[in-house]
Amino acid sequence: MSITPEARPLAATDVASTTDRSGAPPSDPRRWAILVVVCVAVFVTTLDGLIVNIALPTLSTELSANTRQLQWIVDAYLLVFTGLLLAAGGLGDRFGRKRTLIIGLTVFGATSAYAGTVGTAGELIVARALMGIGAAAIFPATLAIITNVFTERGERAKAIGIWSATSGVGVAAGPIAGGWLLEHFWWGSIFFVNIPVVVVGIAATIAIVPESRDESTPPLDRGGLVLSIASIAALVFTIIEAPVYGWLSGIVLGGFALSAVLLAAFIAWELRVQHPLLPVRIFENLRFSAASVSVTSAFFALFGFVFLITQYFQLVRGYTPLQAGVRTLPVAFSIAAASVLSPRIVERVGTKVVVAGGLAMMAAGFVWVSTASAQTPYIEIVGQMLLLGLGLGSTTAPATESIMGSLTLDKAGIGSAVNDTTRELGGTLGVAVVGSVFSSVYVAALADSSTVAALPDAARAATEESVAAAGTVAPTLGELAGVYLTDVSDAFLSGLSVACLVVAGVAAAGSLFALRYLPARERPTDEPATG
Repeated sequence: MSITPEARPLAATDVASTTDRSGAPPSDPRRWAILVVVCVAVFVTTLDGLIVNIALPTLSTELSANTRQLQWIVDAYLLVFTGLLLAAGGLGDRFGRKRTLIIGLTVFGATSAYAGTVGTAGELIVARALMGIGAAAIFPATLAIITNVFTERGERAKAIGIWSATSGVGVAAGPIAGGWLLEHFWWGSIFFVNIPVVVVGIAATIAIVPESRDESTPPLDRGGLVLSIASIAALVFTIIEAPVYGWLSGIVLGGFALSAVLLAAFIAWELRVQHPLLPVRIFENLRFSAASVSVTSAFFALFGFVFLITQYFQLVRGYTPLQAGVRTLPVAFSIAAASVLSPRIVERVGTKVVVAGGLAMMAAGFVWVSTASAQTPYIEIVGQMLLLGLGLGSTTAPATESIMGSLTLDKAGIGSAVNDTTRELGGTLGVAVVGSVFSSVYVAALADSSTVAALPDAARAATEESVAAAGTVAPTLGELAGVYLTDVSDAFLSGLSVACLVVAGVAAAGSLFALRYLPARERPTDEPATG
């Protein structure tokens, strides 16, 4: 029985998700307006992520948050987001993608308001986790809606390119909006700004977006859901806390072992359960699996970069939040441009070349960024950001089309959820790994500073916990303040350099994987590829 606001048969304008691609219905005549609406929903979640990153130095000061807490402020959201995406995709298939999108926007708006009123770093971490619930409902619904209303392959590729470019717009607007808000209002305003966008998104979804669903969607795989969240959470927690306990300590090694056991248990469970949360055999399709690895690698690199570059601009270069936000525009515009142009390039040279080339560009860009210093000319940083943005945009749009194009329409929700899971899993691990590698190198570099070693225990501990704390400690040092700040800056740059080289390695590995396993060209029909 159909579950809709009022039970009725699906109308002609409701693109039935149960139609096979061999006899796909005509595209919805309102499809471009629908695309605008779902892009608004995507925009608000992207906007929030980048606003939070530009606010990290402010949150460190206002909430006395150390580096690990800053990682958790970013990763609590991503962790819940990632863990619930697959379940949300299945629920959207069953109960309706439109309904799921409206619920997701409502939850996201309400929890944004809560996040703006908290008073401690711990409370903000909880609020960010709650926001991840709403975001998890939003993302798979948007891509599933696009896949259902754009049934012609060429148009669908262009629509997905625009959908991907929306993230680039959010990358541009987030830092600028966040910087402006932080300079004119209190830090909580970076969350309250989400509310009017959410209201517009809900109203437009109700008015324009058609309902679609897969009536045959099986029951929720609760066991798979618990094991997937537990395995990701154990891995992220271990990585973030590793600098505190030591990478080779028993707790950290035990954490890695536990996450591996939980992952193996998840795979074993999914292989034997009748209705798995993630049909893991789908990864036997090389087009699907190679594209998923590519997206994961790209977003690992992006989130790791954004986590550090906003702090570099404000803590090392001395820019205000707004100045730092404006200076991130090159990467945002290049992501958007490449996301729109890459489908056209794919038509000429094929998916393999474009995706592998995009990841190779990102790897080269991060090697370049690793050479940055406090005196690096901004024009050189612009070149670095353009290379990174063009690489990311060239990777994500074609890889997303490969993921979605390898599935039938009735599985659009789970396909969208897998695509989004790869994005957010990459981002979650990117922040965790980059932040922890940076923290380990930063603290080790501070140990070589005689000025830092001579500090009182409390001041030395504060400096090691947070780069932003240097601004508080320096005024108490008199003539030694200049030397102290230089040593802290040099330690930051050491951590940035090593972290960027780690990210470059991940991007390069993703490029090689795509070059080896991604098909050279997509199939010329709407039928799913088998390998």
